[in-house]
Amino acid sequence: MAISVVVCIKNEEHRIEDCLRSILSNNPDEVIVIDGGSIDNSVELSRKFTDKVIVTSNSNLTRDRQIGISAARNDYIAMIDADHRLKENDLNSLLADLEIYKFDIVQSQLVSFRNSNWLNIAEEQMWELNHNHPGPRDMIGVAPAIYRKKLFELIEFDDTITKTIDDTDFAYRLSQLPDIKYGIGRTRIAQLHNPSFASYMRKFKWYGIGDGEFCIKHRNRTPSMLYHLLFRYPFVYSLKALFKLKLLAFPYLILQGFTRGYWAMKTILQRH
Repeated sequence: MAISVVVCIKNEEHRIEDCLRSILSNNPDEVIVIDGGSIDNSVELSRKFTDKVIVTSNSNLTRDRQIGISAARNDYIAMIDADHRLKENDLNSLLADLEIYKFDIVQSQLVSFRNSNWLNIAEEQMWELNHNHPGPRDMIGVAPAIYRKKLFELIEFDDTITKTIDDTDFAYRLSQLPDIKYGIGRTRIAQLHNPSFASYMRKFKWYGIGDGEFCIKHRNRTPSMLYHLLFRYPFVYSLKALFKLKLLAFPYLILQGFTRGYWAMKTILQRH
């Protein structure tokens, strides 16, 4: 079956070539790159791999995702980010997962592209603990994933979604619709993360701000979100990591939970 791949980028000149090269090894029908106003060479580098590069201005990630989806010509759309590294046949494997589980969206399992230091290893241990289990889920990420395009007749990535992090808001909106099925498949796709401590702290901050935005928009979900960040991550999940002998995931989960929780609460207070 023909697959359209959508890649949203901004200032990704150091990662986009390897990403697009790995995508093309899967022979997709089309690759659409949405550039959200890069000031580096991301656009020029992307045009070496595809003639479908759309440059947006005054945009944001969620809007760019929908621009790419609307431009796709096929019924199956893969959402891939610049930090993902596909193996040959990963797209067909994800598509098979979609059909086997009868999902409207299927996200891949995740592995670390480079286990460069303890943070990369710890992150992968966290995925093994909480994410890499095939089947229906209440919450999934928006990438790497394959979507049935008809889904977007009901729901879109647009400005009604929090601008910083779209995963939580999009999954929550999906959960409010009847008969929408989504979850995790059997396919494993590698994700590249800078191994430095500062890079991970920036990532946790980014997620935390997105969590705060979600709470501002969905006030009824604020208690459960803060409970999730400030109790489940640093206490429940970290103890689970110890029992499962995912020893590096133990400090990682504590660090992530408290850091995201801090930035979520700060975002809520600053914007009110």
